[in-house]
Amino acid sequence: MSEWVGAWSEKRAALSPDRVGLVDAATGTEYTYADLDSRANRCARLLADHGVTAASSDAPADAGGRVAVVSRNRPAYVDLFFATGKTGGVLAPLSHRLAAPELADLLATVDPELVVVEEPFADLVADAAENGAWDAGGPVLSLAVDDEATWESYESVLPADDSAFDGPAVDAGDPHLFLHTGGSTGTPKETVISHEALVWNSVNTITAWGLRDDDVTPMVFPMFHTGGWNVLTLPLFHMGGAVVIDREFDPGQILGIVEERSATVLVAVPAVLRMMTEHDRWAETDLSSLRFVKSGGGPCRESVMEAWWDRGVDLSQGYGLTECGPNNFAMPDDWPREKAHTVGVANIHVDARVVDDGGEELPAGEIGELQLRSPHAADGYWSSPEESAETFGEWVSTGDLARVDDEGYVSIEGRKKNMFVSGGENVYPAEVEDAVVDHPAVADAVVIPVPDEQWGQVGKAVIEPADGDRELTLDDLRAFLDGRLARFKHPRHLAFVDELPTSGPDKIDREAVADEFGE
Repeated sequence: MSEWVGAWSEKRAALSPDRVGLVDAATGTEYTYADLDSRANRCARLLADHGVTAASSDAPADAGGRVAVVSRNRPAYVDLFFATGKTGGVLAPLSHRLAAPELADLLATVDPELVVVEEPFADLVADAAENGAWDAGGPVLSLAVDDEATWESYESVLPADDSAFDGPAVDAGDPHLFLHTGGSTGTPKETVISHEALVWNSVNTITAWGLRDDDVTPMVFPMFHTGGWNVLTLPLFHMGGAVVIDREFDPGQILGIVEERSATVLVAVPAVLRMMTEHDRWAETDLSSLRFVKSGGGPCRESVMEAWWDRGVDLSQGYGLTECGPNNFAMPDDWPREKAHTVGVANIHVDARVVDDGGEELPAGEIGELQLRSPHAADGYWSSPEESAETFGEWVSTGDLARVDDEGYVSIEGRKKNMFVSGGENVYPAEVEDAVVDHPAVADAVVIPVPDEQWGQVGKAVIEPADGDRELTLDDLRAFLDGRLARFKHPRHLAFVDELPTSGPDKIDREAVADEFGE
């Protein structure tokens, strides 16, 4: 057992007590690392009172006590992360965007000793309790309570004692976070992430991305998502940097924070980065403090990247998943722009390979499934041994298609399950979408397969038009794609939407598109 395991806040507070680690943009409150450790000690005592502690010696394989949270990004989330580190308990953030039956299933899976709910989602949690899958017999605490709070207030029951918390021994391999997958194809799975994996992801991020102790970032991912913790929050807490949170972020607000807080790093999904470039504040915002920006959660269009490059910002693409990392790749120093379509090369403590359906590694240039190996990989899915066996082992099977070029740069070609066969030829929707969005009348696009009597399947492009213009015809689009894509990859059908549906942290919901437009 090592005393550093789970000791995020006290170790950081001992090194830099007066440095600001967290800013709540909603209230303007700044929290030093000493403040954060003080709050964590109080929270740890609260959790210990409710059994959110390390697994007993009689059941070492158990995950320990769990606290489930249904909330937007708030300082209490950080309290609970640091406090579960101290007690050996497990933090299980749950999406407030789920429907009540979905949330009930997750709560039943997590089986928490304590639930913490932001008051706006009290009815959602109450409905989940009535669903039947989860018995809400245990205590529930409210965040951001009003005069008619459904449950007792979290702040009101925090113990006053903020002295150092003497918790149980915690092993590096013990679980610290349960983070659920997106669940676009069914009930989300709870991914078990250990103390050790969290530290290794931080090490990979710091060493490959060059994070510094003076870095500042607006955290635009929700804290029920791996992006909310592992992309920049924990690596910056590791370094002693500052993280700015809020309940909701809009593109203009992010631009304001970048300028007002002299933010140095930013990671966001492509849709958010695009909306920032389209905002009225874009041209006038001072972006000179940004050392780099990364796009994650899907392919970033070259037109978006060029808009950032034109402002002198180093924007590149990243790649990750809840099950591994998620920070697996980085761009080398002075990387050439012709590599912008890639996610770079594997981080220092990450192995990556591309394999065929039989698990054999493919040579450079060939498309296959991307597999990853790293000490920052998750342990598996909670209470899902069969699904764990399919994904986890010596290598993590990502389910994503990729290719590696002769210089080791990795290109993500889309989800394995999204590939379709047209006339005996493999079609990768991500490749087609990249070509389609180059058309000036297209803001974004999703390509899905639909049945065809002659070719078996053909592509259908579902387009979010630029400036609301729906005058683009299929013939016009195919003429534009001539010379850019082989003709068997050209979409044979076209549909328009005002806005493509999203799931999770503003990722395009391909399942919803297929449900509405598939034939």
